[in-house]
Amino acid sequence: MTNTKRTISMLLLALPALAQAHAGSHPADALLSGLAHPFSGLDHLAAMFAVGFWAALAARRGRADLVLVPASFVALLSTGALMAAAGLAIPLVEPVIATSLLALALLIARRTSLPLPWAMPLVGVFAFFHGAAHGAELGGGAALVGMMLGTGALHVLGMVAALVVRHRSTAWPHATGAVLGLMGVSLLMGSLR
Repeated sequence: MTNTKRTISMLLLALPALAQAHAGSHPADALLSGLAHPFSGLDHLAAMFAVGFWAALAARRGRADLVLVPASFVALLSTGALMAAAGLAIPLVEPVIATSLLALALLIARRTSLPLPWAMPLVGVFAFFHGAAHGAELGGGAALVGMMLGTGALHVLGMVAALVVRHRSTAWPHATGAVLGLMGVSLLMGSLR
């Protein structure tokens, strides 16, 4: 691992600690809290990583998939977060989050490539529910901007991982899909109790 990759990895791992260390009412505190928030729950972290991984793994048109699929996730994530922060009660949030992880796991394991008009709304629906789960906790403003940036960082990590492994071996995408699928099954069982 190069020094740059090691430094970026360490900074990303430190985000939750930084947010907790700066808790307060200042906009910078809210930004850091929002930035760290996607890293604080394994379900959200895995799903956001999976979106980036799938976008890079299944990219058919090059850069368009790499940008538009994750961008649609971030856009609908913020929509869901704002609606939840405004007090809209969105049903079935946790089961849909678990299902999103299962669906992404299957898409990754099978190396499924969907046309953009299908891929963008698919991740957008998932993102809306992820945003609803986060929005009730964070609200809007700087915290939402931070959450969007943290989500984007996880997408980029997923993309980099997929770009590194996609031509080396089919075993890595299958293994990644299997691990994400097991997490999704576990979350779904927990959300249905």
